[in-house]
Amino acid sequence: MRYFMRLAFNGTPFFGWQIQPKDVSVQEVIENALTLLLQKPSAEDGQRERIAITGCGRTDTGVHARDFMAHFDFPEELDEARRTQLVNKLNSFLPKEIVIYSIEPVADDAHARFDALDRTYRYYVNIRKDAFNFPYAHRVFEKLDVDKMNEAAQLLLKNEDFTSFSKVHTQVNNMRCHVTRAQWVERNGQLVFEITANRFLRNMVRAIVGTLLLVGKGKISVQDFQDIIEQKDRCKAGDSAPAHALFLENIRYK
Repeated sequence: MRYFMRLAFNGTPFFGWQIQPKDVSVQEVIENALTLLLQKPSAEDGQRERIAITGCGRTDTGVHARDFMAHFDFPEELDEARRTQLVNKLNSFLPKEIVIYSIEPVADDAHARFDALDRTYRYYVNIRKDAFNFPYAHRVFEKLDVDKMNEAAQLLLKNEDFTSFSKVHTQVNNMRCHVTRAQWVERNGQLVFEITANRFLRNMVRAIVGTLLLVGKGKISVQDFQDIIEQKDRCKAGDSAPAHALFLENIRYK
């Protein structure tokens, strides 16, 4: 049977979602706990058969997720009481940076990544000093032209090839994404960039934010931003904004 797991994590101590050869990832930590709690040791060698989980995406090192979905397969039926117990045990086993909200049965062909309709990210920028939220926001000291940044952001809705905002040598079939929302909002001394799309490329949001900040600082024009998209060259875009201020906020399914 297949189960969907809804969770959230603070990405600060992890090297992204996906399992790494030498570094600790969110996926590895959850798989270890899930395997320990659900699988019995083999009578032959005392080893537990590992339970693999598939995430809705791959967050970069240091990026956070307030709403993340993953799925795993388990041969036994987990009724509501057992699922609730499993959620509670996982939350006691897992580090404080990871929380499991729910585990629900789904169709055997349901897929946490491919069945997602869209994803929403938010990037937080402090435009004045803040003593409390600085671990999760990027501090910018220059004055920013938010209107110009929003004008440039709207160009993302009119383009679909985002090669200029993707890490090179990524294993994807194409660089096309359908962006349905991209907007900066200012509130309480903080700028929040919200972007929604059907899919995102590696490093895409941080590269977009870094380049939009150049627009806001007056270092490039709105037309320059469009030219960067059309050139399909990562070297033409701005530096990636720091990871600690980026959050995956929502995953939407049918």
